[in-house]
Amino acid sequence: MRTALTDLVGVRHPVVQTGMGWVAGPRLVTATANAGALGILGSATMTVPQLRAAVREVKSRTDRPFGVNLRADAGDAAERVRLIAEEGVRVASFALAPSRDLVTRLKDAGVVVIPSVGARRHAEKVAAWGADAVLVQGGEGGGHTGQVATSVLLPQVVDAVDVPVVAAGGFHDGRGLVAALAYGAAGIAMGTRFLLTSDSTVPAAVKAAYLAASVQDVTVTDRVDGLPHRMLRTPFVTGLERAGRAGTFVRALRHAAAFRKLAGLSWAGLVRDGLAMRRGHELAWSRLLLAAGTPVLLRAAMVDGRTDLGVMAAGQVAGVIEDLPSCAELVGRIMTEADLVLRRLGDERAL
Repeated sequence: MRTALTDLVGVRHPVVQTGMGWVAGPRLVTATANAGALGILGSATMTVPQLRAAVREVKSRTDRPFGVNLRADAGDAAERVRLIAEEGVRVASFALAPSRDLVTRLKDAGVVVIPSVGARRHAEKVAAWGADAVLVQGGEGGGHTGQVATSVLLPQVVDAVDVPVVAAGGFHDGRGLVAALAYGAAGIAMGTRFLLTSDSTVPAAVKAAYLAASVQDVTVTDRVDGLPHRMLRTPFVTGLERAGRAGTFVRALRHAAAFRKLAGLSWAGLVRDGLAMRRGHELAWSRLLLAAGTPVLLRAAMVDGRTDLGVMAAGQVAGVIEDLPSCAELVGRIMTEADLVLRRLGDERAL
């Protein structure tokens, strides 16, 4: 299937695997790329040397295009941009809107820039700065999310910008791809669906928790890092929501310290990143500490398999996913189903 997205990034299928921290490593990205979709490394939880090693590992295992997801507010964002350019990575994506300067540097290096947005005005801004495409996530999506459903937000963004739009939030099959195309999107992006594949390195116990969840087991809370965050509801998450202010602050400080050590940051670097986040979101310092420590909670589940001590970001589609196909099987059946739906719609129009 050829769309503006496949033409832009050079993949066979208009499907994107999002850059999930602790999840989207070389193995998943390579499997996605070899399946003909666009795999994106999640670099927010990697140091710069780890990111370079991950990029080179993917390059050694596939000759197909892939991308790297960046935190635009990170203190070393410029260094990571240089790395992407030096290593010849095809795509750079951003969890938050990048600065005009970062967009320019990447485009000058021949890198395709695809920021993620959650509002029409953000899409208009980054498109005006020269972004090659935008990924728009509706409220059904996992992780940090907004309140507007994909079916409402997507057509707004499609109508507002003249660059390809990738739809995220609520997608997991071929029917969803056809629906996104009908709204004017050039493809779909999925996180939870790729997390729940046999190529994902997420521990089996965590995958089992996702598969056992119903739609009602997926919730949105701001008690993890101060921002609306969609995840599986677990006893641990319920405990976070019931914790008092003092307990929340102590826990935030402990997790921030753990992440500082894990990421190799100085306290000054952690504060610098915190100030950048504070400007972007107007968070109190206690919430900034929560945000800084969130990667530790995600790592506890996604790497260590501790469903009792970690958080599991999840889109609402977690409640309807029932199996663990390989990336090749997943992408193949999405495209097969999309083709069948389009053929059926064509037959119905002919009647």
